[in-house]
Amino acid sequence: MTQPVPMTEIWRGPMAESVHLGHAVICASGGEIVEAWGDPATTILPRSSSKMIQALPLVTSGAARVHGLTSEQLALACASHNGAAIHTERVNRWLADLGLSDDNLRCGPQDPDDKVAHKALLCSDTSPCQVHNNCSGKHAGFLTLNRHLGGSAEYIDPDHPVQKAVLDAFETVTGETSPFYGIDGCSAPNHASSLHGMARAMAWFAGAREGVDANQTAAIQLWQAMVAHPELVAGEGRACTELMRACKEPVALKTGAEAFFIAILPTRKMGIALKITDGGTRGAECAIAALLVRLGVLDADHPATRKFMNAPILNRRGIEIGMIKPSAALV
Repeated sequence: MTQPVPMTEIWRGPMAESVHLGHAVICASGGEIVEAWGDPATTILPRSSSKMIQALPLVTSGAARVHGLTSEQLALACASHNGAAIHTERVNRWLADLGLSDDNLRCGPQDPDDKVAHKALLCSDTSPCQVHNNCSGKHAGFLTLNRHLGGSAEYIDPDHPVQKAVLDAFETVTGETSPFYGIDGCSAPNHASSLHGMARAMAWFAGAREGVDANQTAAIQLWQAMVAHPELVAGEGRACTELMRACKEPVALKTGAEAFFIAILPTRKMGIALKITDGGTRGAECAIAALLVRLGVLDADHPATRKFMNAPILNRRGIEIGMIKPSAALV
């Protein structure tokens, strides 16, 4: 099947009022497809779901070791964070350790999604900084790699050594030549692949073995950092954070803009990539939860699962009037 298939349904009363269509692939560590829905060959932009790939050169180059980066910093390099104090304070310290400041970032300012941080800015009549950008940890990683490589200040340029290293890593782990790139919300290039290629990359992370080579050792460091610090990868209330905490075994999860989602399952040496074609985040969150339940790493009745899969829809009076649930094909 080459067309997107129903993945998430929005029920009101006795009918599915809306349906999110999409594609999904589960891969084994050798790159072979275990299960697929829709079209595995569809071309996608993984957006922020590719951050652990973009962070590989930070580790393989030796930059992370030379600068003494911690697992918290590696988690932030893979993060799309809420801009809470636990995120911004750590990124600011990271920049200071490099002798740099907010002005050296190229991600642009963003109003934080964290309610406390948002309120603090409003009450102080202060504008958000670039460090509040959900990608500021990734960009701190880029700056660290750039310091190691000796590149120019414009580290986001596609022809910059930092981005050339990122593209090389991306093509290596997806097993494909990227056909093009788009510019992400944080101004960095985001490279395209097939959905199968992205699932293959996540399965490669899951099957990496310590000491085989620099890439595999780096992959382990990165997924372990994500699993160790789920609150840094996203934030309180977010699907990445909540579901990583709820899984019965180590699982690294990462969302991407326009309803992309990945999962790295090291115990099973599997990787998942999925895309909801209409860009609806609720559809992607429900679908990834359903696939984790399908694989037995997440309980369907866990409170965190129920926030995203089979989640009740309440009206203004708090009365349950519907449900967000996965399609029959996923369960």
